[in-house]
Order: sequence, then structure tokens, then C-alpha cells
Amino acid sequence: MTSEFQPPYVPLSELDQRLQSRGFALLSADSVRQWLGASGADLQQLQQAWTDLPPDEYLKDGGRYRRRRHSCFTVEGQQVQPVPHRAHWQPLEYNALHGGMQRWFQPMNTETVQQPLWSRLLARLGDAAAALRGPRTWFVEAHPFRIDTTDGIGRPTPEGAHRDGVDLVAVFMVNRHQIKGGESRVFEANGPSGERFTLREPWSLLLLDDARVIHESTPIQPSQADTLGWRDTLVVTYRADGFQGG
Repeated sequence: MTSEFQPPYVPLSELDQRLQSRGFALLSADSVRQWLGASGADLQQLQQAWTDLPPDEYLKDGGRYRRRRHSCFTVEGQQVQPVPHRAHWQPLEYNALHGGMQRWFQPMNTETVQQPLWSRLLARLGDAAAALRGPRTWFVEAHPFRIDTTDGIGRPTPEGAHRDGVDLVAVFMVNRHQIKGGESRVFEANGPSGERFTLREPWSLLLLDDARVIHESTPIQPSQADTLGWRDTLVVTYRADGFQGG
């Protein structure tokens, strides 16, 4: 049996320095709660959004294993503003499987984005992006995902190891239910080094400097036969100078 690699969490006090020096940083769930000023009840309320995600109709591999929503915002300092609903677009350079196409996903529910914790979460991630690149207006895309084992196997990153074409990528582990697999892998974009680990704590967080690293997650399978499993994540990207696709 292969042993599981544990996430190399960093203290909150070292978050910005680790992200700058290594190109990625990991926060434990306890650190995330402290960072967001959030209670367990706050996070449980936000987590309800993952019970109502429509199927992804754009999967080119023919899979039925992904559900998601997509909404966009601007963040400047502590000011968080929603923007009119728009398509998600990536160039083929960053997503060889689904790049070059406009993907119109259903937006996040109003009751989710109106929660005070949601704006606080986006503002705190903006602080991390500003520490990495300097203060500016950030163009933010938020993606609540559920990858499940409907097809027997679910692929969190069907495009493989990739960059997203942004400045900062945040991946929150929201929940795992009766699955095995789903290992996170982070590699230098221009070097040989990399790390692998499995995020299990609900609301633990992986932050990535998208210019310096590429990332992927391995497929998931049900931990028990004839049982549906799933992996819920929140992926939020921060980009200067506008959204991809104009």
C-alpha cells in the first residue's frame, strides 16, 4: 500500500514569504479559519453551495463526473464587487483540452455570494495576491467544483498538469466523501522540483504563484464498491489587467 504524503502546512506568519520563495503555500483548516475570521458555522453555511451544482456540459472527454458554477468579481483592497455574468475562457496555451472556447456555466447562487464570509474570503485572497504582485485591481473568477465517481473515476484536472494564465490560484479543499486518490501535485514551471500531498481537511488551502508553478490533481475513485464518492473544491483565480478573453 502506497503511503500518503502529508501537506507541508506553513504558519500564517510565514504565508507571504513562503509563497514568494517557493511559488506555493499551504494553510491548514485552523489557519484558514483564523485568516478569514470565520467560525465553523460560517464555513458550514458557505459549504451548502456545493449541494446545488449543475453538471458541466463542456467536458470534451465525454465524462459526467464534474459539476460546477462560475462567477466573476473585481477586488481592490477590501472592496469586492460582482461583475455581470460572463463566459469562462482560457487560451489553448493553458488548457489544451478546453481552451479556446467560451464556456457559459451557471452563476453562483445569490445567497452564497451575499454571505459576509464570501466577500471576506475574496478580500483576504486579494491581500495574498497583493503581497505577491503589489496592490492593484484584481479580476477574479470563482469556481465551486464537485468531482464525483459517477463514471467510476473522476478527474479533477482532465487537462493534466497546467497553469491557469493568471497571477494567483487558490484551491480550497471543501470536502471529501468516500473516495481514494485526489492527490495534489505542484511542480516548478521551469525546473525539476515538485511536491505531492493529499488535502483532506475541509477548508484547508493551497495557494499557487501561477507564473512559477504548474499543478494537477490525480483522479479519484470510490473507496467502497457501488458507492458514489465526491471531492468538493473551491478554485479562485486572481489576474491583473483584466479577465482572460477580454
